[in-house]
Amino acid sequence: MVENVSKDMGISPNNTLLSVRNIHKSFAKNQVLKGINLDVNAGEVLALIGGNGAGKSTLMKIIMCIYQQDIGDIYVENKKVTSSKPLDAMELGMYLVPQEPMLFPNMSVEENIVIGFDEKPGELHRRLVDLLKQLGWHLDLNRKALSLSIAEQQLVEILRGLLRNSKLLILDEPTSALTFDEVESLFKIINDLRKKGIGIIYITHRLAEVFVIATNVAIMRDGIITLNKQIKDVTREMLVQGLLPPDTCENEQCFKSKAPNYENLKPIFSLRKYSGYGFRDVSFDVYPGEILGLAGVVGAGRTELATTIFGKDVVLGGKAYLAGEDITGMSTAQIIEKGINYIPEDRRRDGIFKIGDITMNTSCGCLKKLSKFFMNFKSERQITDKYINDLHIKVTGQDQLIESLSGGNQQKVVIARILATHPKLIIMDEPTRGIDASARGDVYMIINNLKEQGFSVLLISSDMEEIIELSDRAVTMFQGRVSHIFQKADINQNNLMSAAFGAYEDEKEGI
Repeated sequence: MVENVSKDMGISPNNTLLSVRNIHKSFAKNQVLKGINLDVNAGEVLALIGGNGAGKSTLMKIIMCIYQQDIGDIYVENKKVTSSKPLDAMELGMYLVPQEPMLFPNMSVEENIVIGFDEKPGELHRRLVDLLKQLGWHLDLNRKALSLSIAEQQLVEILRGLLRNSKLLILDEPTSALTFDEVESLFKIINDLRKKGIGIIYITHRLAEVFVIATNVAIMRDGIITLNKQIKDVTREMLVQGLLPPDTCENEQCFKSKAPNYENLKPIFSLRKYSGYGFRDVSFDVYPGEILGLAGVVGAGRTELATTIFGKDVVLGGKAYLAGEDITGMSTAQIIEKGINYIPEDRRRDGIFKIGDITMNTSCGCLKKLSKFFMNFKSERQITDKYINDLHIKVTGQDQLIESLSGGNQQKVVIARILATHPKLIIMDEPTRGIDASARGDVYMIINNLKEQGFSVLLISSDMEEIIELSDRAVTMFQGRVSHIFQKADINQNNLMSAAFGAYEDEKEGI
């Protein structure tokens, strides 16, 4: 499985956990990795960032022995890895926490975490309980996995890795669905692990996290490492420049746009004392050509509010108005027909038909317009082609399966399907969750272009930077209620976080 590495490799015999040397990998004629060299030492957190197609996932799968490299070598603690079995990689002390949770839905939380261990159940349970106490996470071990939120599923995946006492932990977008408290707890445990000599590869698209948690940072682009430095030697601007294509804006001002003129402007959408499961007495307005940010911790009621507006859940009280018309309690089909559409939080579960092609996933929201007795396939392909071009979706053809696309391009297809229904209001729930920095920039551009075209957007996001960057106004929710409404000048990190935790001084001002 492993063999000693020669001393002339330039690898420190004391603290190097992982060394990647001249790794090449091709699929058919597509060269994905073009000579990767990378080291991770004990007690280091290496932030690995890069765009879709950069090769990050392929490299991680090679490290975990899921794929076999064409050329090059992997060394773990100065020993060459010769195995091609993922189980051997885990036995060597490496563990990959995937971005998309992979749980058995009908098993309990504890069963999902401890599966595959040889220890006695009692000892495993004790270690798991101790680990949860150290993390400060509150998770019912007896709950079925199918009842967990996305954030809770992510916690289970992280616990799987931590319980294995891994020497090298690979975290793929670990905070994409976590609350502020959970993120802080995760960062604390990462620092604790560092002190114990554990190395961590931290894959993220949130640049702010890189400077909080990483000791080193590497950028991958087109199958090569273009930057590999200690974090003290880089700036945010350097990372942005290294990630984005040359023709993409290199600063936040790229995404700024002119705020609507609210004088004499009537709301396109209004909620009045609107209540449902998980929220109550919610009141706010959305104006034409406005991006209204909706912030709050997971569990504050944001997604529940969105799905209730969209007709998927029962309205318990209050009213919803679209362009002055009472739409309270209408079905989802009626809501779409009236002019509201929704981009769900969990793209893979609720946003795409994984076995369908690009055409089907784009047109399925407007089938009534495309057919009377027979399907108008010509119009369907014209619509799909329009949005592929307008949104710069990278596909090999309209018949390509959507599951084969990157996360960012899948999200663009979802947006295309929504736009094909010609909505007045678009509700976007975590629109950039799990997509890379370059695709995130594309989505930001799309959102601002929608605004310029007169669309209204209700933007739900756990990423405070996203709310600050894009929103004309921002609403915060705390424990199921609106805690504050901020005008553009007051949208900042401190205000949003304070209001999201119910600690803003003038909670009710402006509501």
